[in-house]
Amino acid sequence: MKKKPNWTWPNGKRIAVIFNVCLEAWSDGKAYGVEVGIHRLMDSFERHGAKASVMTNAVIAERAPNTVKSIADRGHEVLSHSYAMDVIPALLSDEEERENIERCTSLLEKTSGKKIVGWLSPRGTSKLTTPNLLADAGYRWYGDVFDTDLPYVISHGNKKIVAIPLSYDVNDMPSMKYGHPPRMMLESFNEVIGIARARDDELRIIDVTSHAHIFGHHRGAHFYEKIIEEAMSAPDIWVGTRAQVADHVLSNEAA
Repeated sequence: MKKKPNWTWPNGKRIAVIFNVCLEAWSDGKAYGVEVGIHRLMDSFERHGAKASVMTNAVIAERAPNTVKSIADRGHEVLSHSYAMDVIPALLSDEEERENIERCTSLLEKTSGKKIVGWLSPRGTSKLTTPNLLADAGYRWYGDVFDTDLPYVISHGNKKIVAIPLSYDVNDMPSMKYGHPPRMMLESFNEVIGIARARDDELRIIDVTSHAHIFGHHRGAHFYEKIIEEAMSAPDIWVGTRAQVADHVLSNEAA
């Protein structure tokens, strides 16, 4: 059992909210999310001064480099989501995975103009050696983590990488899979926040995850923006990117 942290989120907050946006790619010619949806969601963040962590398949840096650069230029975190949705780290050898990490890092850094410090595999499908390979490549955090509620630090030789879990309570996938109306995501957010506020004895980290090809449409983007507005206006919530979470965890470990 992992021990409870002896720190809080920035500004003494107990509740952290991370806005994740998935910018994903499969075969050629299916670019709605890349060309339209992502920009609509980015506009929503800008209206409320919020920053997101954008899980980006590196193939998009080849197909739509201006989109990737625009995300970074607006101050959002661009993180690697493997090369494409069909490149699954769990199915690769260590050498193949090392090559995939290098390829993704190079493409995204060249296109975004920023250092890439975070990784989250498609559907969280990595293997036990993945965090070590990422640490060797200079990554500060990875998100294929399902064994706890809060971030923790993994040591690999003289390197450290922060494991940041990904929760699925507030996610737009049920809208696509099961036909749930987009307003249900707002209701889920309010429910999860209410549960977090009911207890004052532990930290919470809440992921709010959208996909550019799902909630990038008008109806979904409308309700996603409602969540952004509520989180940014709440006095008891800290909103940050996954990179900021990693920096905060590492700084507290070193203190």
